[in-house]
This record gives sequence, structure tokens and C-alpha cells, in this order.
Amino acid sequence: MPGRGNLTGVIIMKKPLLMDLEDNVTLEGDLLVIIDRRRLPREIVRLECPDYEAVARAIEEMAVQGAGDIAVTAGFGLYLAARKLEHGSTAGKTATLREAANRLIATRPTGFHLAALVNKLMGRIEEAAGAKPASEVILASLRRALESQRRISEDTGRHAETLLVSGDRILTHCFAGPALLHMLSMARKNGKDVRVICTETRPYLQGARLTAWSVSELGIDTTLITDNMAAHCMSKGMVSKVFAAADRVAMDGVVANKVGTLQLAICANYFKIPFYILAYGGPDKRTLCGADIPIEERDPREVLEFRGAPISGPAVKGYYPAFDLTPAELVTGIVTTGGITRRRN
Repeated sequence: MPGRGNLTGVIIMKKPLLMDLEDNVTLEGDLLVIIDRRRLPREIVRLECPDYEAVARAIEEMAVQGAGDIAVTAGFGLYLAARKLEHGSTAGKTATLREAANRLIATRPTGFHLAALVNKLMGRIEEAAGAKPASEVILASLRRALESQRRISEDTGRHAETLLVSGDRILTHCFAGPALLHMLSMARKNGKDVRVICTETRPYLQGARLTAWSVSELGIDTTLITDNMAAHCMSKGMVSKVFAAADRVAMDGVVANKVGTLQLAICANYFKIPFYILAYGGPDKRTLCGADIPIEERDPREVLEFRGAPISGPAVKGYYPAFDLTPAELVTGIVTTGGITRRRN
């Protein structure tokens, strides 16, 4: 296990649990074991997935969060499907594997990383043309993907760190992934005094449970606010830069990210605060404009309940678009593994 908890739920570890996916998603035989991110930081709970359907449900139910991490987890789901097929007859295996791939792709439609990786894995299987078992092809590709994801996260964080100066007060939203943690870790090592404000990010509280906790584990001064406090904090001069991530960036610069990102960008623009996007591998070349990005709408009950308990009246309706679209003109710069693209001053 990457960490352990005592009776009070305090977790002791050498580094933030969320910096490397391998600490959260591991193969144990023909089981995929996922550290359930819905239970962090109070508990480290193992979620055991014996097949691709269990992996698909874990992704849909938010046990795994973060676009890159979701993609690789789906890849492991495809691996489990291939392993099960290899124990049976050879008839119709490719078609059955494609069914599994389509099920995994359908779990989260807004981000492009998942579909891109799963389709790439299917292409590798077709290229192998039976020379190797599909599960071996998938596993080798996933190992390369994990190494690439780690490198991309570190490089993106390294470029983003150059945007920071000592005294910066950074506002972030939802869970911007390991690049944010690498950026802050590098800033600390370089002697830069930075502090971080995290929005709680309703309704799953990723900002509170994942980001704020992970940043504090780096030894960085961390403050948690509710989602409706961001504009007030900006107006009081408490924020000098905003950093968010992206589940997808279109070629026209429109950014799809956790809902709430758009209003932060609007507020940052009003108060003339730089607004940066950690875009990791960069724009999706197959998505020409923001209008082409599907916005996932999740179960309204996730808004109407908190940990299963109703928070409003029985006649009240809920609405939960999980993402929103931020226009390019509101973005100061996009940070990727290759560097920083500036869009506005």
C-alpha cells in the first residue's frame, strides 16, 4: 500500500498519493485494484474490479478522477476483458473486445483521453494480428502510457513552475492532476513562497478531498473555500494567479473542464488575474472547436443529495452538467508538456 491510516484516519506517506497513478491503480493477478478516490483523504479503500464492467462502473461512479488517470484505468479494463476472452474460444474475440472498448469509452464522454487511449489499444491489437495475445499487447502499451503520462505531468509542471514567483497566491479548481502537484513541489524546492486556495468543488468535493489534501501534504500553505467565495477572494487581493486543468482543449482554444471553471475565468478576467490551463498533452487535434465537445450531464441526485442524504425538498429538481466550456479569450496561457502558449495578457 502507498500509505496507511491510523485510528483517527490520519494518513502517513512519503509523497502525495495522487502524484503517480501506479499508487492508485494496480493489477493483482486478474484483478484491477483501485484506491477509491471518493473515500480520500479519511480512508484508503481498495476497490477490486474483476472485469471490465466493474471498471466501467468505477469510472462512472467517480472512484477514479482526473482525465489521464481515467483513461489508463479504462485501458486496464480492456486488459481484463482480453484476459477473460483468452480463456475461452477464439471465435468472435475481436468483436467482443470492441464491445468492451465501446462500453469503457461511453463512461465519460467529455474528455478525449479515454477514447483516444482505448482506440489506440484496439489499433495495436489489430496490428499484432494474433502474433501476441491481446492482453500482452495491451499491458505493454499501458506500461508505456504510464511512463508517458508521468513524463508529461512532470514536464507540464516544470513549465508551469516558471510562471510562479515568490509571494504568489494561487487559486485552483477541482483536481488539476499531478502537474499541479509537480509545479508546486518544484516551486517549493526553488525557494518560492507560494500559497494555494482550493475551491471545494461541489458536488464531489474533489478540491477539498483531493487537491487541498495533496497540496497540504507537500508542506504548502493551503486554504479551502466554498465554490461561491472565489470572486470575493479575488476582489480582496487574495489571488494572484489561477490554475485549472482541462479534460479537453479544442483547436480553437476552448477549454472543457470541471463545471465552475468558466465562472472562475470570467471573474479572473474582470479582476485582471492571469488564468492558466494545465493541458498536459495539449489540444485534441480531432476537436476543431468547443461546440464539438459533448458535455456530460450526470444524475441530478448527485446535486440533490450529500452522501446519500437529501439536502432539499422532494419537489426540487436537480441539474448537474459535469463540465463547462471556457472561451479562449479568457485564458492567459495554456501549459503543456511542450511549453506555454500565451493567449492573452
